[in-house]
Amino acid sequence: MASEMMEALMALCQEKHIDQLYLIDRLEQSLAKSYAEILHLDWGAKVTIDRATGKIYVYKLVPIDDSMDEEGNYTEFEEIDVTPKDTSRIAAQHAKAEINAIVRNSAREQIYEEFSSRIGDVITGTVLQSTPDFTIVKIREGVEAELPHFDQRRYENERNERPHGERYLHNQRIRAVIIDVRDPNSTLPPVRGEHSRPPIVISRTHPALIRRLFEGEVPEIYEGTVEIKSIAREPGQRSKVAVHSLDDRLDPVGACVGPKGSRVRAVVSELRGERVDVILWDEDPAAYVANALSPAKVTRVLIDEEKNYAGVIVPDDQLSLAIGKEGQNARLAARLTGWHIDIKNETLAADILRNVPVAPEPAEDLLSDDEPERCAYVGDNGIRCRNQARPGSRFCGVHDASGFDEGDAFEDAEDLI
Repeated sequence: MASEMMEALMALCQEKHIDQLYLIDRLEQSLAKSYAEILHLDWGAKVTIDRATGKIYVYKLVPIDDSMDEEGNYTEFEEIDVTPKDTSRIAAQHAKAEINAIVRNSAREQIYEEFSSRIGDVITGTVLQSTPDFTIVKIREGVEAELPHFDQRRYENERNERPHGERYLHNQRIRAVIIDVRDPNSTLPPVRGEHSRPPIVISRTHPALIRRLFEGEVPEIYEGTVEIKSIAREPGQRSKVAVHSLDDRLDPVGACVGPKGSRVRAVVSELRGERVDVILWDEDPAAYVANALSPAKVTRVLIDEEKNYAGVIVPDDQLSLAIGKEGQNARLAARLTGWHIDIKNETLAADILRNVPVAPEPAEDLLSDDEPERCAYVGDNGIRCRNQARPGSRFCGVHDASGFDEGDAFEDAEDLI
């Protein structure tokens, strides 16, 4: 019986590509724990399996008195044979459990090695099962993924990767982006039920999904001629995508929209009707913010780089369009640009500016010594002449005379009198 079990184990190891010695070591450890509980052994048990015959030996461990270390633990044990008569049945049960565990862990390791480098890629799968907390999607035979949509009010540490309003039916084909691959050898504490859940985690809310969908629909993005600079998304409702062209002759917005809107319409269809606004990225923050608030028309944008603040003025009839329903348009524009946006209509902006006190300009200093066209004559009392100097001279008409002094000027005046 033992040899037949050993032959069956070896055949199974070859079929499942499991190392034979590794499996036997795992069986010995598992059986040792079980027999220690069954036989009520205080110091545990040791189990060995004959590699040739498959016969199982169970030993009771008895500590040797002289082997106690400084911490009070025994380091050496005497092995006493306590092998039960019937060990094959228990061994077969443990062998089945260990083989299943090894096969499951080996499959998860292979999936991890294959898909851990594909995080961010889009996959297409078929819905196998949908529960209130997650949906299982079949990628291919033997490979499944999980799309979590937990109620985060109840499970704070879980994910919700399903857009609001989406529901999935059995055998329905969906596209999603890979956001995580669980490592079976990770030492981190597992999440709830992680070992029984698929190792691949996918999402339909991640911005990378829109990026990958545009890469598939727009050849210019796939080739790198057009870049997606930023994405802001409220899954299931609306998204904004900022694009930039490396070729000045190519319109990036037109390339993404496509003929008669065919390209962006394909993306919207895959997102199940989610509205997608494609806007032009601009190096100038003011122009970028104005573009991000599309379809609203913007009158003026005031940028405060220190506070990362953008004040936007729009026409009165464009205010509600710029803000959007429940502030959605302004909120997405702020996420897209990274600026804090404050929107005001022209009437309110004019009232605010009207009430702001204007600082008076400093009066011109008429007595400034720096004025080049002023007469350079200074009288005995130290007062400088206020007359304008004549062209080509430093003095005015009264004092423009070389070689005379103030006394001569008075004498000439008396002669005239």
